[in-house]
Amino acid sequence: MQKRQITDWLPITWKEVELRGWSDIDVVLFSGDAYVDHPSFGSAVIGRIIEDEGFRVAIVPQPNWEDDLRDFKKMGIPRLFFGVTGGCMDPMVNHYTAGKRKRTTDAYTPGGVAGFRPDYATSVYCKILKDLYPDVPILIGGIEASLRRVTHYDYWSDRLLPSILKTSGADLLVYGMGEMPLREILRLLEKGVPFSSLRTIPQTAFLQSRETSIPINKHWETLHLSSHEQCLKDKKAYAANFKHVEQESNKVHANRLIQGIGDDHLIVNPPYPPMTEDQIDASFDLPYTRAPHPKYDKRGSIPAYEMIRFSINMHRGCFGGCSFCTISAHQGKFIASRSEESILNEVEKVVQMPDFKGYISDLGGPSANMYKMKGKIQSICDRCVSPSCIHPVVCSNLDTSHKPMTELYRKVDAHPEVKKAFVGSGIRYDLLVDSYNKKADDSLDEYLEQVVCHHISGRLKVAPEHTSDDTLKIMRKPSFKHFHEFKAKYDSLNEKHGLDQPLIPYFISSHPGCKEEDMANLAAETKDMGFRLEQVQDFTPTPMTVATVIYYTGLHPYTLKPVYTAKSKADKKNQHLFFFWYKPENWSQIRAKLRSINRPDLVEKLLGDRKKRQKRVILKNRRKTAKKLKRK
Repeated sequence: MQKRQITDWLPITWKEVELRGWSDIDVVLFSGDAYVDHPSFGSAVIGRIIEDEGFRVAIVPQPNWEDDLRDFKKMGIPRLFFGVTGGCMDPMVNHYTAGKRKRTTDAYTPGGVAGFRPDYATSVYCKILKDLYPDVPILIGGIEASLRRVTHYDYWSDRLLPSILKTSGADLLVYGMGEMPLREILRLLEKGVPFSSLRTIPQTAFLQSRETSIPINKHWETLHLSSHEQCLKDKKAYAANFKHVEQESNKVHANRLIQGIGDDHLIVNPPYPPMTEDQIDASFDLPYTRAPHPKYDKRGSIPAYEMIRFSINMHRGCFGGCSFCTISAHQGKFIASRSEESILNEVEKVVQMPDFKGYISDLGGPSANMYKMKGKIQSICDRCVSPSCIHPVVCSNLDTSHKPMTELYRKVDAHPEVKKAFVGSGIRYDLLVDSYNKKADDSLDEYLEQVVCHHISGRLKVAPEHTSDDTLKIMRKPSFKHFHEFKAKYDSLNEKHGLDQPLIPYFISSHPGCKEEDMANLAAETKDMGFRLEQVQDFTPTPMTVATVIYYTGLHPYTLKPVYTAKSKADKKNQHLFFFWYKPENWSQIRAKLRSINRPDLVEKLLGDRKKRQKRVILKNRRKTAKKLKRK
C-alpha cells in the first residue's frame, strides 16, 4: 500500500489547513473523540460527507475546555457553521460505570487515557463556542444529542433534563444517522438559505419562541407532547410522552413532535425514510484512510479503533426493539443494508492494510444476522407503529431469510488474502430457532452451520439477557425456552464437526421487572446448563429507552401500570451477586438472601452441601500451592 500523506486525513491543525492551500474553512467540527478516519467513527463520516459535498472542513478532536480555550479558536470562524458532537458514546456512559464510579480509561482516546473530554461534552463545547462566537450557528449531532433531543431522564444527575438544545444553546440538532439531513442542510446553505430558516428539514430539531408560527409542511401531521414542565410535575406525563417519541422515531411516515420548554417550543421533525442501498453505499465508500490521524502515533493506540480496525459493518438499524437498548432510537428499526459490491470493496481495502494478518475481526452490524432483512410487503411496514418486528412474535411480514448473509460470507472467505472472517457482532439467536421464528426456512440452518464452521473466534456470544419470562417480556426478549433450543442446535453442530466452541451468554441484573428471586432462578437455571457466567452487567439507565423510563417513573410507558425496579445500591448489588454463586466469598450472603425469600430449594441447587464445596475449594487451593512450589 502506498504511504499516506498528511493531507489524506481531514485537517486538524491550521498547518494542515494551509497545506491544502485554504485560507478559510466552511465548517469546523468539534468532537469528544480522537480523530480516526474510519466509517465507524462519527466525526470522520460527517467530515467526509461535508468534503463530498464540496466544502472545506476541519476537525478539532478532543479540544481542551479547561485552559485558555486556544483549541476553540485555532480554526477561526467558519463560513457556514460549527458542528459539535460528544463522540461515539454518550460522554456519561463513557465516563461512569452502572454504579456511577468514574472510569479510569477512555476507549476513544490514544492510550486509552481518561480525562480528555468533559461530562456532557456537547453542552460544554457549545457554551464555549457561543461565548466566543455568539453569532455563528452551531449544529449538534451524534449519540449524545440524538438521545437527548426531548425531555429525558439523566441517571447521573438523577433528574429530568430538557432537550439538549436548551442546555447547550445550539441552533439546530440532527438526530439519528446524519448523512441525509446534513447533505440537505449543506445544499440549502449553499443556495443562500439562512441557517435560521432551516426549519423543515427531516430528522432535525430546533427551539423557537412559542409566539412564532409553526413552520408549514403539508406532508406532516403534528403531535403535541406534554411540556417539560408537566413532565417535571407528573411522572405519568413523562412516561406517556415516551411512547409517542419511540413510535415516531421508528415509523416510515412519522409525525412532527412539538414539546413546550419554558417560553419555547421544541420542534422535532420526522425522520427521513430508511437509507437506500445507494445512499448507504455512498457513505461507506468515501475516501477514508481507515486509520487514526498520524498526530497520535506517539501517544499510544486508540482501543476503540483496535477493536474495529479489521472489521466491516454490513448494515445499520435493528428491529429487535429491546427495552434497554438505544440502537433503534438512534439508527431506527428498519435495516439499511450495503450492497455486496460495497462490502467486498471494503474487504479489498482491509486486506491491503500493511498490518493485516489475514483475519477480519467482524462481518456484522448492530445485530449480525439482520443483513438484507425487510418487510415482504412495504405498504404494511409503511403503516406499522410497533417498535419491534420480532416481539412479542416475529412479524409475518418480515423476510428473515439468512441466505444473503451466507452467500456474502462465502464470497469473503473465498478471497485469497482472507484466512478467516469472524462474526464478532452479537447474533440474534431467536431468529435461528423454529420454535420462535415460526416462518423460518432452510436458510437458517445453513447460516448457523456456516457460522459454526467458519466464523467463530473460539466462542460465540449471544444475549438471552434473562431467564424469567416476566422480565424478558418487559425487555422485549423471547422466552428463555428458545435459548435452550438454540443451545441444543448449536452444541449439535459443534459435535457434528468436531469443534469445541463454547457458547457465551450475556445477562443483565436489576433490569426493570426483575426481582432477587428472578436472579436466583437465573443463577440456578444457567448453572444447570453448565454455565459459569462471565458476560454480565448491571442495568444502566441511558436516555431514550423504555427501561430507563420505567426506572425513573416506576411505570411502563405503554400501559402506564407500575413495574418493580431495583434502585438502591444494596438492591442492585444483591441482584448482581447471584451471577457469581460459584465464588466462596459469596456463599454466606447468597444463602442468607435465599432463606429471607423462603427459597431453600435454590440454596441446595446453587450451593449444595457447603462442607463439600468448601472441601473442594481447599483441595483446589492446595493443588495450586503445590504447583507453585514445584515450579520454584
